[in-house]
Amino acid sequence: MNILGISAFYHDSAAALVRDGEIIAAAQEERFTRKKHDPEFPEHAIQACLKQAGIEAGHIDHIVFYDKPFLKLERILETYLQYAPSGFRSFVKALPLWMKKKLWIKSLIQSSLPDYKKEVLFSEHHRSHAASAFYPSPFPEAAIITVDGVGEWTTTSIGYGEQNHIDILKEIHFPHSLGMLYSAFTYYTGFRVNSGEYKLMGLAPYGEPKYVDTILNNLIDIKEDGSFRLDMSFFNYAAGLTMTSHAFDRLFGGPPTKPGAAPGQREMDLACSVQAVIEQAMLKMAKHVREHTGARFLCLAGGVALNCVANGKLLREGPFDDLWIQPAAGDAGGALGAALAVWHEYLDKPRTPRMYSGQDDRQKGSLLGPEFTDAEIESFLVKYGIPFVKYRDKGAETQRLKDTEEQRRGKSAIRPDIITRTAQLIANGKVVGWFQGRMEFGPRALGSRSILGDPRSPDMQRELNLKIKFRESFRPFAPAVLVEETARYFELDRPSPYMLLTADVAAPLRHDLSDEQRNLSGIDKLYVQRSQLPAITHVDYSARLQTVDRETNPKFWELLRTFKDLTGYPVLINTSFNVRGEPIVAAPLDAYKCFMRTEMDYLVLGNFLLDKKQQPKKIAGIEWKETFESD
Repeated sequence: MNILGISAFYHDSAAALVRDGEIIAAAQEERFTRKKHDPEFPEHAIQACLKQAGIEAGHIDHIVFYDKPFLKLERILETYLQYAPSGFRSFVKALPLWMKKKLWIKSLIQSSLPDYKKEVLFSEHHRSHAASAFYPSPFPEAAIITVDGVGEWTTTSIGYGEQNHIDILKEIHFPHSLGMLYSAFTYYTGFRVNSGEYKLMGLAPYGEPKYVDTILNNLIDIKEDGSFRLDMSFFNYAAGLTMTSHAFDRLFGGPPTKPGAAPGQREMDLACSVQAVIEQAMLKMAKHVREHTGARFLCLAGGVALNCVANGKLLREGPFDDLWIQPAAGDAGGALGAALAVWHEYLDKPRTPRMYSGQDDRQKGSLLGPEFTDAEIESFLVKYGIPFVKYRDKGAETQRLKDTEEQRRGKSAIRPDIITRTAQLIANGKVVGWFQGRMEFGPRALGSRSILGDPRSPDMQRELNLKIKFRESFRPFAPAVLVEETARYFELDRPSPYMLLTADVAAPLRHDLSDEQRNLSGIDKLYVQRSQLPAITHVDYSARLQTVDRETNPKFWELLRTFKDLTGYPVLINTSFNVRGEPIVAAPLDAYKCFMRTEMDYLVLGNFLLDKKQQPKKIAGIEWKETFESD
């Protein structure tokens, strides 16, 4: 039984394929079109899922769309009528897209997949989120919280999942939205909505929570059960083309920060303050749903569930024994949730949960995208005349060179061990692009499409931000750590495989700071070495960590273990293989372009090592840009 889930037409469109309850493949459209947050119908992602499953469209038993377009249009129409004549410009701007595409999902699917002759199913947006969180989790029963900007009408829901069924218990409706509140501050501090929220979260530890009372007394009323209402006089997103109103500007002392401007102390304090408010609301909501359901475990999805700082606080201070967060928590994950809901609820198929044990969930490490064999990679390299050296997998026997002519040219020399060589390069301060196995599903690089560096280097954070990622210097980098070594290096007693929790660096690794260092403010905090691993230690001693286990990602695990053998530390900087304004790379060509556009030192494609110094300045048939758009 093959079920295809589809999400599209807001941001991060995606496709996911589930077979007999097992997740076979999932991918975001942006990775193939190279348009970040691509909202268009995911034709390429669908084909990638079908290819991974080894089927054609005629073999699909059910197709499901992740939300209900007519309900969403109803919300847009009613919102306009409520605010009319204000909002006419935004209404007129949105309507043509609805009339041309968004109302005709069935026809679009049938024209894109003409061999599929059956009914197209539709889920509700927040039910898709809830299903994406609960069904892949290891828990037999769990409370569920979904929080995002808005679906059809719902912006927040709490529910309860047991075996193969989910009950949505309570909802909060548009325009009252924690996601929109956070995005309003993203917009106001000069970052782009729907992509700059990560920046706001990273900026928060540089500030002080000076505006918490201002926010709570004016913008949002949070009740003890976590329900809330916004004062819409301060916002403009319901009817206008901006997130905030002039009243918002007056409240915080001026107009929004210009996009691209360097954040100052005001922006840092605003980021810190709204982060604290979001954490307060989420914690109250979690306590209420625990009391309401009696559940020991919590599952999270929706865009706000990507706020790893709030997630870490929920784990430490919340009432639940454990929590599980959908790695593709935003709209992309809705495609997966919709497909799983068809299997378990529409078809009433049983679910066999597995209690949390290492990486024992159904998400498969979220390594659900396409992969490339060494033969395919070598064919690409040879086609474009790209210089490379070929290595063997660690532990594999060295084999004789087959072609003496290739040996003479140095193009196919087979070396004994790609992992040891990569670990040596990183230990020597080199920055390495790492392209292996199946592409990740979701916004985090998890060791398949990653840029790797040495966390011991005091200069590595700034170097990666400015020379490799071309982004703001204040943004922190995440560590990947061997799961069995986690507790020695971080204050966390369980796995965090999807980089969705923050935890403090362990106390024995921290440096004592002088009074002068402790009293620094703003961006000056960035230049203080706070631990033995300064490149992954944020200014508040936190880190957004990924734990790596041998079963889920054996090659990445082996690289971490080898790096430990060389340096004593089983930790690497792991950041996504892309630059500002681009999606994570999907194919070898994407990886090579990114490699050549940045100051990365080496690129590892499967078992092939590319040295930047050996690369020509230009290769026929491949172009790479020298400038980067803002994201």
